Formats: sequence, structure tokens, C-alpha cells
Amino acid sequence: MAEQAFTAMAGPKASGVAPEVGVGMLGYAFMGKAHSNAFKKIPYMMYPPPAIPRLVAIAGRNTAAANEAAKRYGYEKVYADWRDMLADPDVQLFDNGGPNDLHAEPCIAAAQAGKAVFCEKPLARTAEEAKTMLDAVRKAGVKNMVAYNTRFVPAVRLAYELIKSGKLGRIYGMRAVFLQEWLMAHYGTPMIWRTDKKTAGSGALGDLGAHVIDVSRHLVGDIKTVGAITKTFIPERPGPDGKMLKVDVDDAFVSVVEFANGAIGTIEASRFAAGNKNAARFEISGEKGSIRFNMERLNELEVFWVGEHPKETQGWHNVLVTEGYHPWIPNWWPHGHIIGWEHTFVHELTHFLDCIVNDKPVAPYGADFEDGYRCACICDAILESAQKRAQVDVKY
Repeated sequence: MAEQAFTAMAGPKASGVAPEVGVGMLGYAFMGKAHSNAFKKIPYMMYPPPAIPRLVAIAGRNTAAANEAAKRYGYEKVYADWRDMLADPDVQLFDNGGPNDLHAEPCIAAAQAGKAVFCEKPLARTAEEAKTMLDAVRKAGVKNMVAYNTRFVPAVRLAYELIKSGKLGRIYGMRAVFLQEWLMAHYGTPMIWRTDKKTAGSGALGDLGAHVIDVSRHLVGDIKTVGAITKTFIPERPGPDGKMLKVDVDDAFVSVVEFANGAIGTIEASRFAAGNKNAARFEISGEKGSIRFNMERLNELEVFWVGEHPKETQGWHNVLVTEGYHPWIPNWWPHGHIIGWEHTFVHELTHFLDCIVNDKPVAPYGADFEDGYRCACICDAILESAQKRAQVDVKY
């Protein structure tokens, strides 16, 4: 990798110089913006950085939009075809922020070209498709990561550390939901790729549910059995020409799950939950205590410890996760100065760069393609359970 002089140690293999990693971005919309913002912040906020992201190229179907994004974020080159971008020797890290139907083929091609691969969630539309991607990165031996950014919220990392240290004891249950409202009738949302099975694979399940499925696996462990129901509330939406098109994905789902370690739980997602903008929430119950988290209040973690305080003062405690000893906070501001959703991408991409240049494993802190594949297996099982109206075992 090309190197750029840097004044401080950036990692055990940097030797006083932070290596430069060339980034090729597919997509310029929501996730292209979030990822580009993160890459630009890493060198001066995650100081000293493990590597310096170089924004080499961006690719997209709409050349005018891709050119505008390149100008806005500072990408050096624009490609109309992602295949041409992957042939660029300056691209060392392929960042796939495209729609779900553009995850498999470009990521597989990037792996075959020897690029590190970072892919937006869900990894694929089905477990079968995800397995082809997992096989490709394993065969190529390239670093790989799925963008489950919830893992990189400081409060969620704190929850992870509490659980893995044994402080909560045996885990009995987890309740996880992800609620939004933007597809409700009063918004008048037309047919878009997120409501089309061919492009998206599923609806609220892959869009929102995959996030809380991943964080459930991350915190509690693998899921072995599911029972579920899915629902489509608005069966048709207007297409580009005004013609009504069938919506063939779920607007909402609810599932009951059993974890491999014996814990039980519920996982739910809806894009029809009025008043909820980005409400990813979970509660975990253990023998020694419980924890609660809400993405809309992402600087806070609620904690309850069993029997630790007198009855008169026993109850839930709201921990503001902004102290200098909390995960990632020393890179930001003094305690009490909260951070936001966009910072999770800074944390996760810093982690991935560190894994690339210092040859560290992406898991368990980050989600690798194995995690993405297992999440896809659970999503498939939820759809199968809803179709059969029966409880099914997850097949990995």
C-alpha cells in the first residue's frame, strides 16, 4: 500500500507512518454519504488513525449524480461502471453502498480482484446469495465486513462488554425492535426499490430487522429457532408512470426466537409504527441484572443490578456513555458532550482499516461476512416460518 507521512504512531505495523488505503465507493446516496463522511473524519478524529483513507473513486448508474458526489466528497475519479472501478489498481478497499441486488456480484468481483470488501447490510437478499459472497471472500483471503453500525455505538459496545465479562450472569431473554413510520399511507411513498422483492429481497425484515437480528446475535448469541408472522399493509403503490404495482415484501414482522444458549426473545420491525423515526431498541434480562438501549437516545444505556442497592433506592439507572473511559469517547469531546448516529460509521470504518493494515480479525467486534450470512439464514427462517405459520429451526 502507498504510504503517507504521519506524525504519530498509527499501529504496530505503521512504524510512525500511517499507510494510505485507496477507497472505491459504489453508490452516492444515503450510505454513500454516510460512509464518505466517515472516511473524511477518520484521519483527524480517530487520531492517530490506523490508516489514511484516500478517496480514489466513486461509481454509480447516474453519471451526473456520481460526478456531483465526487465533487462534494472529494473523490478523485468517477466510473459509470463498477467493473471499471474494480480494475483500478489504486482501489484497495471496495465499499459497496448500493441497493441489495447490487451486493453479491460486485463484492464477489472485488474479492476476486484482491480488494478488501465492506458491504452495506443486509449482506444479501437470501442466505443462498450470502453464502456465495462468504465463499468468495474466504477463497480470496481478503478482509471483509458488513456495515452493521449498531455494534459501534459506544453504549452498545459497553453492553457487549458487560455481557461478555459475565456481569449480567446467565442471559434469560432479549427483546429487540426496530420501528420506523415512513411507509405509512399519509406519506404517499410510491413504489421504490425497498418495496420490491427482486431488488430488496425483503421489506422491513432486511431493511430494519437485520440490524436488530445482528445485534441480538452479537450480544446474546446465535439463534436456533424462530416463529414469525409478516404483514403487508398497503398491497399496491404507484410506479413511475402512475400505474399501480404490487408490493411483494413485508411492511412489518414479529418473531419469537430461541437462542442456542437457551435464552428466549422477540424480534420485531415495522415501517408502519407512527411516531417512530429510527427507534432501534433492545432490552436484555440476565440473572444479575438487565440493560436497555434506544438508538434515538444513543448516548445512554439503562442498567438495573439485582440486589445491589437498598430497596428504597433500587431501580433502573441511566448511564450517560460519554466518559473518557467509555469506548471511542476519548477521540471525540469532553464527557457530557454527546455524539450522534453518523459517528458509528467513523468507528466501524476505523475498525475495518485497522483490520486491513494490521491483519486483525474483523469479528467479534465487527460483523464479517460469516455474521452477514448467519443473519441472512435467520431472515430466511423468519420468512419460512411466516409462510408455513409454524416454528422452524434456523439452517446454517
